[in-house]
Amino acid sequence: MGEHVLVRDTDRFFRRLQPRIQVALCQLPVTVILAALAIAAPAVWPTLIESPVFIAAIVMMVSTFLACFLVPWERLPPNAYLVIPILDMVVIGLARNGAVPAVAGLGVLAIFPVIWLSSSDNFPRTTIFLSFFGTLLIGIPTLVQKFPKISPSDIATAILLPLMMLAVSLAIRFASANVRLQRQRLEKKDAELRELLVESRNRERLLKTILDTTDVGIVAVDADGQKVLVNDQQQSFRQAAAPAGTEQPLEAQQLMFGQDRVTPLPLDKRPIRRAVAGETFADYLVWLGEGPSQRAVATAARIIKNDDGGFSGAVVVYSDVTGLVEALSAKEELISNVSHEFRSPLMSVLGNVDLVLDEADALSPDAVHRLEVVQRNAERLLSLVSELLVSASAVLAVHPRRTDLAGLIENSIGSVQAQADASNVSLTTDVPAPLWAHADPLRIGQALDNLVSNAIKYSPDGGKVTVSARRSESWVQLKVQDTGMGISEEETSRIFTRFFRTQAARQAAIPGVGLGLSITKTIVERHGGDISCQSKPGAGTTFTLTLPAEGAPES
Repeated sequence: MGEHVLVRDTDRFFRRLQPRIQVALCQLPVTVILAALAIAAPAVWPTLIESPVFIAAIVMMVSTFLACFLVPWERLPPNAYLVIPILDMVVIGLARNGAVPAVAGLGVLAIFPVIWLSSSDNFPRTTIFLSFFGTLLIGIPTLVQKFPKISPSDIATAILLPLMMLAVSLAIRFASANVRLQRQRLEKKDAELRELLVESRNRERLLKTILDTTDVGIVAVDADGQKVLVNDQQQSFRQAAAPAGTEQPLEAQQLMFGQDRVTPLPLDKRPIRRAVAGETFADYLVWLGEGPSQRAVATAARIIKNDDGGFSGAVVVYSDVTGLVEALSAKEELISNVSHEFRSPLMSVLGNVDLVLDEADALSPDAVHRLEVVQRNAERLLSLVSELLVSASAVLAVHPRRTDLAGLIENSIGSVQAQADASNVSLTTDVPAPLWAHADPLRIGQALDNLVSNAIKYSPDGGKVTVSARRSESWVQLKVQDTGMGISEEETSRIFTRFFRTQAARQAAIPGVGLGLSITKTIVERHGGDISCQSKPGAGTTFTLTLPAEGAPES
């Protein structure tokens, strides 16, 4: 890698030089060697000073080197500088033949012009021709001097150097061709990478624009918890949670509270920390900031896996649900207030009706009948108000203890027996006694009453209602099954929604407001249990309650 960088930097340095300096640097090796030879000649080889051929070679060498600086190569055709290595061959030929026999082997200097010619990208055939025959001409004068006494060894010696230069020229040509090919490939790859980089940047800008357009905050973190992407909305959330005087707070510094809006969230319970720990969650509500500007934010997180299936990061989404939370709070407050306002006059009406009915003997049968209608409808309205109060309650209090469910079921069956007889519905039980569970007897009794009463109510044409139970080591399961009108699959998924009533119930004018099952579900879930519904139109309905046998399971 270091050699590659060195070659690349050297090439860049050379290309930045002026053409005259480039030509002079290429000419420098031959010039230095012949200049050193000329300087050393008087002391080492005195006969060289007496050789006019050698002196001519030195003069021509000096002239050629000066021409490198004086000729305006930048104004001439691009390949004009190749005349210098051709002149070098003439200089080397004169120097070699002028130095024989005092100095042998100067013909090897022909490798420098051969390299120069062969490394150029132009005139390949001409340069190969010159590499062989130019070098051959250097040794021809020696053969002429020995004529006619030329031995095979002399011929071999004269041909060997041209062959070596030819081999060098071909090797450089092939290497240059390979380098050009590699350069073309690199340039092509570089162009492709540049296109990919431009496309990637365009996609990045598009993605950022899309993310900044959304009204949810988005944070992407790596495996170490470092943020790799934050959109504009999330920046505004972070500012909303910033303490006074802090512009870019860390998550540990942010004002983040639990659902009560006052208790600070511990660090390990904050959304990003949970996501970095590998948790996946949804609808995790937190409050950001303080005072009137406090915002309710629902968060969700999904982890990112690498190719090996390991954790490589996570994406956390923040949604502002302040308006929704305030609307729900206002709705519950309205229902609670209205229910309380209804309850007081209803209790007064029922109390006075009861007092009048205590003296029913003094009234006509018609008046008694009318008062009983008033009493019945007032009690029905009071029951509705009570359900509204329970439904609007923010926290439904549950006090579980060791309870015999068999006794609760017996009481529930007894309380609805008259309703079942009036609707021609038979009640059966299959419950082991005793049946111990960890439950609040008041609340579970309320849930059983709702389920059994509904089973009777939604069997208008008579039928059968069965309450069964079974127990495992940790759970108790109750089933309330009827043979009534049943529910469609689509309606089954919404059956526990507040104020939801099936189309069949509305068409049959069965009384109710759709709160009983919602309250029952809340009661069961407060116990750490679960409730489900299975039904088919015309085939009846089965509700299954699962409650802890000894205590609520660990969450």
